[in-house]
Amino acid sequence: MDASNIKDTKDTKDTKKTPLPDAGVKSPRLTGPATVEMKLKKGTVTIAVDGEHAPITAGNFIDLVNRGFYTNLTFHRVEKDPSPFVVQGGDPEGNGTGGFIDPDTSQPRNIPLEILAEGEKTPTYGKVLASTTKPQLKHTKGAVAMARSQSPNSASSQFYITLADTKFLDGSYAVFGYVTNGMDVVDRIQVGDRIESIEIVEGKGNLKDNLKQSPSPETTPAKTN
Repeated sequence: MDASNIKDTKDTKDTKKTPLPDAGVKSPRLTGPATVEMKLKKGTVTIAVDGEHAPITAGNFIDLVNRGFYTNLTFHRVEKDPSPFVVQGGDPEGNGTGGFIDPDTSQPRNIPLEILAEGEKTPTYGKVLASTTKPQLKHTKGAVAMARSQSPNSASSQFYITLADTKFLDGSYAVFGYVTNGMDVVDRIQVGDRIESIEIVEGKGNLKDNLKQSPSPETTPAKTN
């Protein structure tokens, strides 16, 4: 779940189409925009969640918000030195090792890496983008994205918010929204700060059970090493 130790795994050679991984087929989907308000002791942060360009990643986050999963969880990672980087939270273990356990299956829920390239209609799944390809959703300051391990399909519940433009993460990690208000609060987050409450204030009706959706279209991934 560590978004700081990035390796360049991009390649431009593989253009074969592959279907959406099973983990994505079974995950919730957000079919449009949503707005989330996250309250900390320091203040309120408003997040615009983009279900149009990141339906599965956004759907996973909104589903967890809807379940109340994030309430009382802490930000376990804050990287500000030598320069602002990210704050990261959403881990029930509070140490960067945990994720969401689906109560219906008693199994961890992981989602595939999902990145929509500029000019494409469907996202790339399970692969980082080629180094020459730009994502639709970029790591500008205030981007909200899923943390993961080196495995591209390992994201679960942990998310991070960028404290500055971090272009080197583009195409390798899945952005699903942006802070639209309260970035000053995010800038002041410290390790151990708790999410006192978090709720969907707009767009809850766009959250769908992906198991009830029609099969997902094929996508064009890029090759990893």
